[in-house]
Amino acid sequence: MKRLLALLLTLSPLALRAQALTIVEQTGWQESAYVRWQPIAAAQSYNVYYSGGGLVNQRIDDQLIRNYGTFYRADVPGLAPGTYTLSVAPVVGGVEGTPTVTNSLTVLPQDRTGFAFQGGRIPGAYNLNGTVKSGAVILYITQNTKNTVSLNVTGATVNPCVGLQTILDGFKKGRDARPLLIRLVGQITDPSYLLGGDLVIENDNLATSAITLEGVGNDAVADGWGIRVKNASNVEIRNIGTMNCDSDEGDNIGLQQDNDHVWVHNVDFFYGRAGSAADQAKGDGALDCKRSAYVTFSYNHFWDSGKCNLLGLSETANTPGLYITYHHNWYDHSDSRHPRVRFYSAHVYNNYYDGNSKYGSGSTEGSSVFMEGNYFRNCKYPMLTSMQGTDVFNPATQTNNYNTMPIFSNEDGGTIKAFDNYMVGQTRFVPYGAAGYPNPTRDFDAYVVSTRTEVVPNTVRSAYGSNVYNNFDTNAAVMYPYTPDSPTAGRDNAMLYAGRVKGGDFQWTFNNAVDDASSAVNVPLQQALVGYATGLVAVQGGGATNPGNPGGGGTGTPAGGMVHNFTASGTTSTFYTISGNLSTSQGTVSYGGLSLTQCLKLESATNIAFTATGAATLTLVFNDTFNGTVKVDNVNQTVSAGRLTMSIAAGAHQITKGSTANLYYMSTAYVLATRSQAARPALTVYPNPAADAVTVGWPSTRAFSLYTVAGSLVKTGLTNQPVDLKSLQPGLYLITVRDENGYLRTSRLLKQ
Repeated sequence: MKRLLALLLTLSPLALRAQALTIVEQTGWQESAYVRWQPIAAAQSYNVYYSGGGLVNQRIDDQLIRNYGTFYRADVPGLAPGTYTLSVAPVVGGVEGTPTVTNSLTVLPQDRTGFAFQGGRIPGAYNLNGTVKSGAVILYITQNTKNTVSLNVTGATVNPCVGLQTILDGFKKGRDARPLLIRLVGQITDPSYLLGGDLVIENDNLATSAITLEGVGNDAVADGWGIRVKNASNVEIRNIGTMNCDSDEGDNIGLQQDNDHVWVHNVDFFYGRAGSAADQAKGDGALDCKRSAYVTFSYNHFWDSGKCNLLGLSETANTPGLYITYHHNWYDHSDSRHPRVRFYSAHVYNNYYDGNSKYGSGSTEGSSVFMEGNYFRNCKYPMLTSMQGTDVFNPATQTNNYNTMPIFSNEDGGTIKAFDNYMVGQTRFVPYGAAGYPNPTRDFDAYVVSTRTEVVPNTVRSAYGSNVYNNFDTNAAVMYPYTPDSPTAGRDNAMLYAGRVKGGDFQWTFNNAVDDASSAVNVPLQQALVGYATGLVAVQGGGATNPGNPGGGGTGTPAGGMVHNFTASGTTSTFYTISGNLSTSQGTVSYGGLSLTQCLKLESATNIAFTATGAATLTLVFNDTFNGTVKVDNVNQTVSAGRLTMSIAAGAHQITKGSTANLYYMSTAYVLATRSQAARPALTVYPNPAADAVTVGWPSTRAFSLYTVAGSLVKTGLTNQPVDLKSLQPGLYLITVRDENGYLRTSRLLKQ
């Protein structure tokens, strides 16, 4: 029998190699790819690799591999556009089996059009070609690690910073210029430390900083908390679902003040918690922006939101940099503010207005709004200008009434320039000077032009405020290059790409016959969001579990278990075994935004025992004035100004009395490996912008290719210099070259 058992153990890797792994889905997406497969009963884990872009068998991080019970899924973000394969290898008894390889997958580029990229800025931790920036720090946040994730941040008051908001607090001072890439995995409910219910991103407007907050795959959810950006530069937020927000500010995502170069895209916006005001039944703002310069909101999906995009609040006409782009957003049965604009110059193009019960976009307070190539289906009032036109029209009397009828705003007006928009099913729209409407050169909704480059004359003024259109969109010194879709193509691309990967994991079908005209809360939709629970069982590298089922198979410590607050939890812990006496009369300690009033007295009989499964950082917090010792594994460690931070190895550990002391707080944070992208030579293109010809600079002669920004190949195999551009349409293009090591190098080219 023993010989038979030994033989079976010996043969098990061979049996594994013979057992074919079944792939159930394989897809290339925008600068990412993913694969799903059926689990193999004998496999303890899986290794996943990608090949393409000049790289072969690059292993992905474990946290990107997740268990959903009936299937596993691995996502690979950070891929340059091109062709890739993914391979999945099961691991049994520490032995990797034969991998199963996907078909060839096409990875598409992201659409980086908009004001957020003004001045050559690249918001976030990714390069223009979708790869991670050199020197970036990558953090994975799961339901189980949101409070224990740890990072040393240059300039932070206390290191290591433990918990996601504490890490962001460290970056708030603007002294750490490393690109920061935060990846959310699965459904994440409120971390223990937030700021007024929001995760707040700041970096003191450090121009060399870059922060990305993104979701992994199709089911990353910020559930119950908001995201707020303030005093920040070069920030990107993408591929997240945000729902049930009940923060003090009330916005799912809000650009609060003094930001610049911010890009929010591919986000699913769902209901927030009802606020106190009548117009907050679906939550407050979905994606608002105030006092922020050079912003792009693109490819977002708004699911029956009440108030989508408030733009501007306390600015003035002289506030610099008030330029924003909204493109390819899907306003899916949302009610209003798509956007509602004060002061800003806003380019609003190729958005899909899909059954909107109140109005599309609105212009007030001298704003200039260029509405281009949008598709309006049953949007009651596609465009409104404050205190004129449809805003003051009384349908009962068929007259304009400036005292009782404003349905949109009582503020001074701005101006909307409209070109190539498609409308069907609207209640009313008044073009400037159109026949059949009362006083249409004063009471108009928008100035409709016949060509994109047509200038709005300064004789066209708002009825209230006498404001004129600033023609920002025809000013080459201000406007970026872009190639808009037709309204129909814009609608189709918004429906295809808006929101999270492949439309996200939450699906809902609206009843157009009812929902097009209704602004009331869709109760079944609201109930579905409140009751939403992820199908995620475990994260291979992070132990995330369904927050409604914390015992659902995760391999990590339950959320908060490795962080222990004696004020909140006494001596009860799922990670530490604690014996000793508590006291509430030893003073108060402030740490990490907490007010700590209860401590564990370190006496002769006091003992704390725990086991770390990997290398970690141990943090102990005492009274601020304490300078003494504490024993860790029976070795005296020196405490200075009430704090001790030290590295520990994997294994069993013990904390006991050194000097008499009071312990208020402790944490064990596993050391996270950071990933760095090696610096590489740059591909240069000059002149740029170029009109007739361009020269591509590289240290040696290499063949290069020219693509549209949408990924269509224009020319390939080019080696001649300079390259003739006369046959190309004006717009943004990508030039790529394969270097001597097989890496794909990419640069943008603006054809004038």
